[in-house]
Amino acid sequence: MATLSAAGIIGQIEDKLMSLEIGQAPVFEQPWHAQLFALTVHLHRDGCFEWSDWGQLFGAKLKAHGVSKQLNGGDDYFAAWLAAFESLLNDLQLADPAQIEDMRAAWVQAYLHTPHGKPVKLT
Repeated sequence: MATLSAAGIIGQIEDKLMSLEIGQAPVFEQPWHAQLFALTVHLHRDGCFEWSDWGQLFGAKLKAHGVSKQLNGGDDYFAAWLAAFESLLNDLQLADPAQIEDMRAAWVQAYLHTPHGKPVKLT
């Protein structure tokens, strides 16, 4: 049995994650929220970290991101999640800060060159 890559796992579950709803509101406002959540769960399931350790790291990032304002649970919440995820990647030596910054720059360029209303994808 072949092991799926992180991209393969995201591809399998993104539609399902984006269709989840609590009451009348979707669980994830943006596809990148669902993707980031899926990547985090994937690393946890692969035994890269304990969920309790993630909770402490994420809690610290939430506190740091919410000191000057109340978080709305959308992009600001997932910006804190992303900051925690990037710290986790560095701490686990899965990616160094330069690799993370290169990936961020690639996503910015992809975003800037994607027509309005189309999904942003790295090429």
